[in-house]
Amino acid sequence: MTTSWSIPTVPPAARVLHVRGPFDFCSILIRAMKVVISLLRGINLGGHHKIKMSDLCALYGSLGHCDARSHINSGNVVFRTAERDLGAVAKKLEGAIEKKCGFHADVLVRTTAELRDVIRRNPFGKREDIHPGKLLVTFLPKKLAADVSEQIRNFNADPEEMHLDGREIYTYFPDGAGRSKLFSALSGKLLKNEGTSRNWNTVLRLMDIAEELEAL
Repeated sequence: MTTSWSIPTVPPAARVLHVRGPFDFCSILIRAMKVVISLLRGINLGGHHKIKMSDLCALYGSLGHCDARSHINSGNVVFRTAERDLGAVAKKLEGAIEKKCGFHADVLVRTTAELRDVIRRNPFGKREDIHPGKLLVTFLPKKLAADVSEQIRNFNADPEEMHLDGREIYTYFPDGAGRSKLFSALSGKLLKNEGTSRNWNTVLRLMDIAEELEAL
């Protein structure tokens, strides 16, 4: 379920003097802000690292971001920001989460254009035998080192299929990811606990939310 927690105040980086006239310049500025998709790693799993999505969206607002909308309980928040350095935005969110909740959670961010490109590059997109709930995209904070990329490409994943492309890994688990050795490797030592995965249904829904925000 997607929940909207709109923050009515305009962030400091976007404040301007209100001028009388036919236009509401504050509203124009808010609509011009960048829409960003954020993905948190490892929260609300097995009763660990718990945080309510309403609290998480409110935290985004406290940092000056607007229109934070969460999707399901695994740490997906789409929001508007006036900031241009998204790496710095992610670090500030990580610090704020740790201060509020007492644990660290990696935050990965993608712009609407970047997520749209992730969908466009789906190597399974033309296949009719793919179940979207069994297709996972692992989002990485940066491109992998050459030696790690080589390990992934040489990993014996049969019957699973894996494609590394830039900062994303597309993996199809025909029997599900629950007992998959490949999923365990991607979640742990192979990627050195970097990155976070979302199934294809979630990726598409986050794209919908981002486009809904852009259309406001």
